[in-house]
Amino acid sequence: MVTGSRPALRADAARNRELLLAAAVRAFTAESTGGPPATLDGIAKDAGVGIGTLYRHFPNRDALVEAVYRSELDRLCAAADTLRAELPADRALRAWMDRFVDYVITKKHLADSLHALVACGRNPFAQSRERMVHAVRSLQEAGIADGTLRSDVDAADVLVGTSGICMAVASPEGRDQAGRLLDLLVDGLRARRGPGDRPDR
Repeated sequence: MVTGSRPALRADAARNRELLLAAAVRAFTAESTGGPPATLDGIAKDAGVGIGTLYRHFPNRDALVEAVYRSELDRLCAAADTLRAELPADRALRAWMDRFVDYVITKKHLADSLHALVACGRNPFAQSRERMVHAVRSLQEAGIADGTLRSDVDAADVLVGTSGICMAVASPEGRDQAGRLLDLLVDGLRARRGPGDRPDR
C-alpha cells in the first residue's frame, strides 16, 4: 500500500527516482558505517543521473532522506500482500519479518538524518506503526483462515515482539541470530492442531 498524493510519474522519471533512492540507501549506509559523507552530487553520480534530475525529485537532502524512509516503509507494507499471495500464511508472516529486519537496518543507517528531520519539526514516522500493524494483521487473518496461525494474538503484540528482536540483533552481522529468534516467535504463533502436532513449516 502506497500512501500520499504524489502524482504518477512518467516511466523514465519513475525509473530515475528509484535509481536515486537506491543510490541514497547505499550512500547513507556507507556514511553510517564509517565511510565518506553522503553527498547529493555523489548520490546522483552513483545513480547515473545528473544533479539537476536529483533536484527535480528531491529539492534538498532532507527531502531525499524522508523519501528513502517512506519508500522503504512502502516496500515493507506492500510485501505483506505479495507474500500472502505466494506462501501459506505462517510462512508469509515469517518471510515478512525478514523484510522487517531489512527495513530496520536501513532505518538505523538513516538514524542521524531522520533525527535531524524530527528536530526540524517534520514527522516522517506519521502512521508508520499503524501501517505495519495493518500488514501484520492481514497476514494473521490469512493464517487464521487457513489454520496455520493462532487467533488469540494481537497484531500489535506481534509487531512489538518483532521490533524487540530487531532492536537487539538487527545488523548484517546479527542476521543469523535474528532469524533464529524470529523462527521461535513464529513458532509460538502457529496454531496447534492437537497434542504435539503443528503445521509443517
